Amino acid sequence: MLNYLFQDISINRNNKARFVLLWFRLTQLIAKRKLSKVLFLPILLLYRVVIEWFMGTELNWNLKIGKLRLYHGQSLIINPNVIIGENCTLRCNTVIGNKIDDGGVPMIGNNVNIGANVVIIGDIKIGNNVTIGAGSVVTKSVPDNALVIGNPGRIKIAK
Repeated sequence: MLNYLFQDISINRNNKARFVLLWFRLTQLIAKRKLSKVLFLPILLLYRVVIEWFMGTELNWNLKIGKLRLYHGQSLIINPNVIIGENCTLRCNTVIGNKIDDGGVPMIGNNVNIGANVVIIGDIKIGNNVTIGAGSVVTKSVPDNALVIGNPGRIKIAK
């Protein structure tokens, strides 16, 4: 966890993103053990209020995510069951989750670049080295080394 914290801070230039990721990684560390959850409950509650309610960034501390770059650090909603790989970039107003209650959620590979105002929903897999253009709606799996654009998302394979 601490490795990810230092990596997140070093690759993010935006202080708001650094602030969000610092709190996110801290709460991930606290949530690993039941005793620390009890001892540090006020920190977990403060995270919910400040990061989730005021900043509009829903990064649940149970989320499995690698080294992350955030742009703007706000209006970001990710279902806690989503798995996101290493070196991914997320921009503002992005939603990653399920289509229906208790439905499957996306699994996102490594080195994925996600533009602003993107929606990725359903039980799908986003491959490695994928770029998803701003405003795209992705409801189908995407292979490695692809570009996704539009609503609905159209897949263009990189050559």
